[in-house]
Amino acid sequence: MIVTEVGIKGFRNLSETVFEPCGEINIFHGENAQGKTNIAEAIWLFSGMKSFRGAKDSELINYNSQSARLSIKFQNSIRENSAQITVSNKRSAVLNGVKLPSCVSLIGKLSAVVFSPSFLSVVESGPSERRRFIDAAVCQIKPSFAAVLSEYSKLLKQRNSLLKDVSFESSLLDILDVIDEKMALAGERIARERKDYLSVCVPPAKEIFSGLSSGKEEVDFIYKSSYESFSSLKDALKNNRKTDIIAGITSSGPHRDDIDILLNGVSVKSFGSQGQKRSCAVVLKLTEAHILGEKTGEKPIIILDDVMSELDASRQDFILNHIKNRQVFITCCDPSSVYAASGGKKFEIKNGNIIKCI
Repeated sequence: MIVTEVGIKGFRNLSETVFEPCGEINIFHGENAQGKTNIAEAIWLFSGMKSFRGAKDSELINYNSQSARLSIKFQNSIRENSAQITVSNKRSAVLNGVKLPSCVSLIGKLSAVVFSPSFLSVVESGPSERRRFIDAAVCQIKPSFAAVLSEYSKLLKQRNSLLKDVSFESSLLDILDVIDEKMALAGERIARERKDYLSVCVPPAKEIFSGLSSGKEEVDFIYKSSYESFSSLKDALKNNRKTDIIAGITSSGPHRDDIDILLNGVSVKSFGSQGQKRSCAVVLKLTEAHILGEKTGEKPIIILDDVMSELDASRQDFILNHIKNRQVFITCCDPSSVYAASGGKKFEIKNGNIIKCI
């Protein structure tokens, strides 16, 4: 998977531009707040996912513009492709001249993995961040999984709404039975896909972490189900219905599950140092890239947004060696150490402009 051209107009603080990255490592450097991350974000949006910065669509448009337009050309193992994204009231996308139902339809077309400082929250923060990570990773391998997640989210909202009203209208219990049946099917599919992904993660993650830590530590993952004491999600929903009605929320299901990340058998979130947490985050992303390449047959592009400076020299070297033979986009303030080790192409960004390309 190689991006050959990127076009940007009306996007964040970036001036209108078209540039051609190389097929190896591309470094975007400059002072803070010049637009480096905006370029990384523009490329990432063609993965079909939401902004890795959690931005609303309205925040993507330059304040002097009514809309933003992005374009990309990329080569996979089969053909050269072109895609466009327009951001106005909402995002819309075109792939190879065909208008898509939504930008979500781009999932699986341009394979990409992004790592930014905010990803550390997957290790440090609550379960929702870890669920979001694994769901996004599965979606890139199985684009149809996005529809299952969407269906479950809608059913969950409906169920929670019914739980609040059923005490006043008992006839709603029949509707609740129907919702529970559908939720159980979608919810167990989600949990199953997550567990399958984690089982595939373990071997490469162990190998990568061993290399990153010079063999001193071993990583592992445990899926923690919110309904593991029941034979199925359907049974959990049924048995917990009374307490759910009292609380007004659904207490069991994949929306309450978690993934425990362990180092040498100990929870990193609870007991890991900042260095260990950062290393786990790096390994998760490198593992995601490995699995995505194995499952799709296409090596994903890798986007490293302002993360190299957070790592010591040995970890930087390990990452750069590990991602050889892939197309990589790196943003940083000081490109000297990364550029010396990698070669590739270097873009200097100032006030939203690419002012120099080497």
